Amino acid sequence: MRRIRGAAITFSTALLLSGCSMPALTPKGPIARAERDLLFDALGLMMIVAIPVFIMAFVFATRYRTSNRKARYTPDWSFSLGIEALVWLVPALIIVALGYLVWTATHRLDPYEALASTVEPVKVQVVAQDWKWLFIYPEQKVAVVNELVFPSEAPLSLDITSDTVMNAFFIPELGGQIYAMAGMRSHLNLLADEPGTFQGRNTQYSGDGFPHQHFKAVATTREAFDAWVEEVRQSSQELDAGTYQKLAEPTIGHSVTYYSNVEPDLFRKVIAKYAARTTGARGAE
Repeated sequence: MRRIRGAAITFSTALLLSGCSMPALTPKGPIARAERDLLFDALGLMMIVAIPVFIMAFVFATRYRTSNRKARYTPDWSFSLGIEALVWLVPALIIVALGYLVWTATHRLDPYEALASTVEPVKVQVVAQDWKWLFIYPEQKVAVVNELVFPSEAPLSLDITSDTVMNAFFIPELGGQIYAMAGMRSHLNLLADEPGTFQGRNTQYSGDGFPHQHFKAVATTREAFDAWVEEVRQSSQELDAGTYQKLAEPTIGHSVTYYSNVEPDLFRKVIAKYAARTTGARGAE
């Protein structure tokens, strides 16, 4: 019975893991690829300690078991310079190496740094709402809910804020997450190597609709992107102040929605209204 139970647990675990998706380990852009390589480099450094520990745990348990009378027993032994040096110096060197690796990579992968490219970046303003994402294209003067479309091989320059509680913007196959906070502007630069559709979502718990707050990030050809912009411009809906107020109301599972025109400086106004509240509260004090 115990063997059957163990086999069932093993099979169930393998079955569950077979359906797991790990997009962060299958990058589709240079930023995500550099972050994955950094993760592997850090893991490799830590394995210098972890692997010998597992090996020694097995060797010690086998060699110094109670039934092994051949193992040397020295109860009065208390110090070894070699072991002390190994125990302290190796971890210290690994920490120094990890510190250097992370420090240099942090500056190299600064999300605010523009990506080197001969292609002009596509600028998008991102607003996190309950529980959806609004993408404003200031140069094209259109907006879309829960769909981010951009040309592949062209840098994607994102300005990000929140019109609700703190959210976290994340497209695992393209780059790391960054927080969206009310009254503040975050910035993120991404790039897709080739056309494809990726899953984006909020990774910061934000209430009832949190599990459904995801969106499609679609990298296309330049021609397909231009055609998509023209399609959005054909929408009968416009995103003025009144429409935005209604859109900002909490909704779960909001469908993809196109807006053919956007109120000027809407993104800046979303940020400014929280700055005004903060100033008013300080004045009242």
